[in-house]
Amino acid sequence: MNKDTKKRKVKSVSLETFIFLAILIGGFVYIANIMGAGIMFKVLMNTAHDLLLNTVFLIMSMAVLAGALSSLLSEFGVISLLNKIFAIFMKPLYGMPGASIAGAITTYLSDNPAIIAFAKDKSFTKYLKDYQVPALCNLGTSFGMGLILTTFMISQGSDFVLPAIIGNVGAIIGSIVSVRIMMRFTKKAYNYKKEEVETIQKEKVEDLREIRDGNTFQRALDAMLEGGKNGVELGIAIIPGVLIVCTLVMILTFGPSTDPITGEAIYTGAAYEGIRILPVIGEKLSFILDPLFGFTSPEAIAFPITSLGAVGAAMSLVPQFITDGIVTANDIAVFTAMGMCWSGYLSTHVGMMDALDARHLTGKAIISHTIGGICAGISAHFIFMLLI
Repeated sequence: MNKDTKKRKVKSVSLETFIFLAILIGGFVYIANIMGAGIMFKVLMNTAHDLLLNTVFLIMSMAVLAGALSSLLSEFGVISLLNKIFAIFMKPLYGMPGASIAGAITTYLSDNPAIIAFAKDKSFTKYLKDYQVPALCNLGTSFGMGLILTTFMISQGSDFVLPAIIGNVGAIIGSIVSVRIMMRFTKKAYNYKKEEVETIQKEKVEDLREIRDGNTFQRALDAMLEGGKNGVELGIAIIPGVLIVCTLVMILTFGPSTDPITGEAIYTGAAYEGIRILPVIGEKLSFILDPLFGFTSPEAIAFPITSLGAVGAAMSLVPQFITDGIVTANDIAVFTAMGMCWSGYLSTHVGMMDALDARHLTGKAIISHTIGGICAGISAHFIFMLLI
């Protein structure tokens, strides 16, 4: 992820310039024609401002606490213990070596790109075959921001504790589908043959771990502070995604305000007013969405759509959905599964695959993960129906 984005030179003014201007101006004109130009910009500013104050800082606070916890777990060997316990499941379920569970746990406690650190560690990758390395992208992304997302959902009310747990199970199922499909592509790309015999060194990655200098108290304090600092950086990093993506989704999801006196729909420029396009699309697709995901309101489609670009932005939709009575416990389970499994993969997959030196497989990774996320949502819905 540290590599600079490669750019290429093209003609200064081309057809795409005019297409982009047509789409941009057309979009603004369409929205302004419905709510008025002045109201439109007022809504955009108020929505972004409210998201920054009431959503971003909430997510950041949880990211700081989650970062401190994850750093403590790593410092005192809890993650290594989990690694040893769950290693026996990785080969039959994912077709990956047991050590790869450490990458999944790390991304669950932080975010998608965290697995890149493992992919660049030769003491880790020596246990992976060539075709398994690109699949780390799908594995890590499937659990990105998992702890933060789960904690956020649980914090919305006691009724959402079990749905959030079910969502985690759905995300695991989606991750298996994503990784397995991806490795079908990578095996072909790397000309992998089952009969090839590879020598694996006896020393295992999970046998050793690095710790900080100092006594136990000092190590614990340093781990918490460093983990909390990483949480702050993560909170800062999600600001563009939340403000840009979520503001756009909000304006496409919600409708005008209601006049308290007359009861008429009016535009006042308040935050979260919109033109209700996504609910209309959701209604048109309800014959597919209802049986697959169990969504009770067409507005619910906004969450998985937003998760494609930024799960942090998608999380900010939930409180308003709950306030408006749009979502149910089943929806929270599906949101958790799809949000964790997708976790903004469209905005991270290209960079992650580039960091893994597998840019040529980026399209395959995206296709695999799209299918995996859909399977995660479907699994969460049916597990919820079976249990509840």
